[in-house]
Amino acid sequence: MLFNSYTFLIFLAVVLPVSRVLSNWTARKGFLVAVSYLFYAAWNPPFVLLLWFSTVVDWYLARAIYHAAHPGRRKGLLGVSLLINLGLLGYFKYGGFLLDNFTALMHGLGVVYQPPPFSIILPVGISFYTFQTLSYTIDIYRGKFAPWHSFLDYALYVSFFPQLVAGPIVRAHDFLPQCVEPKLGSARQVGWGLSLLVLGLFYKVVIADRIMAEVVEAVYDAAALPNFAEAWTGTLAFAIQIYADFAGYSLCAIGVGLCFGFVLPDNFRFPLAAVGFADFWRRWHITLSTWLGSYLYIPLGGNRKGTLNTYRNLVITMLLGGLWHGASWLFVLWGGLHAFYLVVERLIQGQAWARHRLWQVPPVQFGLALLTFTLGCFTRVFFRAPHLERALTTLKMMLGAGWHMQPGIEIARRDYLMVLALLAAFLLFEWYMRDKSYEWLAAQMPWWARSAIMAVLLFAVVISLPKGDHAFIYFQF
Repeated sequence: MLFNSYTFLIFLAVVLPVSRVLSNWTARKGFLVAVSYLFYAAWNPPFVLLLWFSTVVDWYLARAIYHAAHPGRRKGLLGVSLLINLGLLGYFKYGGFLLDNFTALMHGLGVVYQPPPFSIILPVGISFYTFQTLSYTIDIYRGKFAPWHSFLDYALYVSFFPQLVAGPIVRAHDFLPQCVEPKLGSARQVGWGLSLLVLGLFYKVVIADRIMAEVVEAVYDAAALPNFAEAWTGTLAFAIQIYADFAGYSLCAIGVGLCFGFVLPDNFRFPLAAVGFADFWRRWHITLSTWLGSYLYIPLGGNRKGTLNTYRNLVITMLLGGLWHGASWLFVLWGGLHAFYLVVERLIQGQAWARHRLWQVPPVQFGLALLTFTLGCFTRVFFRAPHLERALTTLKMMLGAGWHMQPGIEIARRDYLMVLALLAAFLLFEWYMRDKSYEWLAAQMPWWARSAIMAVLLFAVVISLPKGDHAFIYFQF
């Protein structure tokens, strides 16, 4: 069930008022768990069992970890949790990838090996809810809090439908305390939540799918090679598309959660205005970057054990972060390029000249933001290209090899202008909003202006809603 579908809008129109009718808080939470499983079953009903298995296993393992007296037993139980969760994730998400690479390795060594066909459907959202259940057991192992008293609350934490399949990745200490007192969703929360839903759908349906998708597909999926202008246009269009798609989903999830009275964490804070890549990762997919920081980068030593170890930890974290996105060497290269940028940035920041106050002047900061965005576009090539050869060819063209080539892909002049105009609008808006929020922006407007904007956005969404399946890009992760 997709947010950008009439089916979901009907689903929400039924579930929201029914949940408000249930006066008993326990009954309301049970209802939300049930409809969350129904929401998940809409994709592939058998995988509900996998979601339930992960929920039950980590619930009991976390309690066993907490009550284990011997440190070795506690560590062993945590190992079991890691083995089960990462084992399931590895089998469903990386089984085919590992088998293909093992086969290629054998062939490279001269060993003829032909494995049986391996065809596994990737359960939607498995990367997201696996990280949530893992964070619960790891935090209990670290002694950050005791096991939660209510299995119903925990089941709701894992399966809450707004953020189940593509985040934000919620931590137990942020969500579970919200389950103690009855949540209904005040009129203010419902109103703002629906506004965020409309804004998120506008990002996804209108900007990502209706305006940008066609240009991106024309460049990256065509048989012909792009020239310099076409490669850059397709990549800039994808930079807008991936942002509007995923930020749109996050806004929808946060908005729908707020309608039920639950506050979900921000996942994006105007990342196109980031100055440098450390700042970028504080603004882009925030819940993933903080998860990787808490459970991978810091346990590896973070920046506490010398410069070389800091660089090593950055590289490992970004490579695994890239692999988390998908079972492909393209995602590993995407993570590796981000790691390279982060290492170079740290090297530059260590120089005396880089600390001069001239770099803090607003026009210079804006120029650095444009540089960050431009360098980030090279990483997005690996994220979108269907295979490595296409990625390398596109990068080659972007770096000037296709400067004198005749157009090989049919992109209308209006599409070039549209991509540039929309990109400029995004960059300027994000720079203006860099240290602000949508709530702040809404508070600056009179009620009639907010209403008019919402009406226009809603009209654009309604006339653009797809008739077919246009899933959010991050559903594949």
